[in-house]
Amino acid sequence: MTDDERAAETTDAVAYDAVRRDGVLRVRRPETEWLSTGWNGGRRTADCAYNVSVPEGWDRTDLGAYVDERLERAGFVADDRDVEGPALLTGVEQVDARGAQYGSVTAYATAGISNPAALPMEPSGDPTAPDRETVDTPPGHGTVNVIVGTTRALEPGALANLVAVAAEAKATTLLSESGFPGTTTDAIVAGHDPTGERTVFSGSGTDVGAATRACVREAVRAALRAHYDDREETVPESATEAVYGVSTDVRADVFRPPLEER
Repeated sequence: MTDDERAAETTDAVAYDAVRRDGVLRVRRPETEWLSTGWNGGRRTADCAYNVSVPEGWDRTDLGAYVDERLERAGFVADDRDVEGPALLTGVEQVDARGAQYGSVTAYATAGISNPAALPMEPSGDPTAPDRETVDTPPGHGTVNVIVGTTRALEPGALANLVAVAAEAKATTLLSESGFPGTTTDAIVAGHDPTGERTVFSGSGTDVGAATRACVREAVRAALRAHYDDREETVPESATEAVYGVSTDVRADVFRPPLEER
């Protein structure tokens, strides 16, 4: 199967279906419980989650109002439960969004790396920590966003762990494709169906975890390639070459926890 065939807009039913409209990707499954690491994150139950593209030069700080405006403009406010869903922001156009499905899991991703966050294994040891005021960049400068959902009903810890599994898969894929584990503004939303088959664990050795790793890998890789295909822009060679790149060159002190005799 060719990349074009893999990226074709599906007409097949998927458990977490998605549509793109006016720069917004809506991922929908009724009564889903979501856990988001985004700007207004945490747990909530809603029918939908969103990935919203912002324009170049975007500088809004009233994020809640902005998201509401974008969802209304896209016509996603007919059902109040839709609006309650978690939303992620990105500088990547939703035309570059890609989805993947395997087993009980569906994942969607957008990927741009104009703001890479490098993590060298041999840091320079510069004792001056980065100034977070200057390092944090708005999502208009890139971002890798992932929305992943399973039809299983996950225990609270398993849903939290699904975020970790998705993040690991995202980082591994990005390292392979770009040399960076992520950007300064990456975010993940993970969802499950509380009415589905009860599942206690979601680690890499479970059906849910393995499916999540596969879906995130395929979706992120396809989204990254879609974003950079036929563009003059390329993935930066290093964090220093990127306008908004950062590298964690500080070296933390390592110590051994003390042993307490009983």
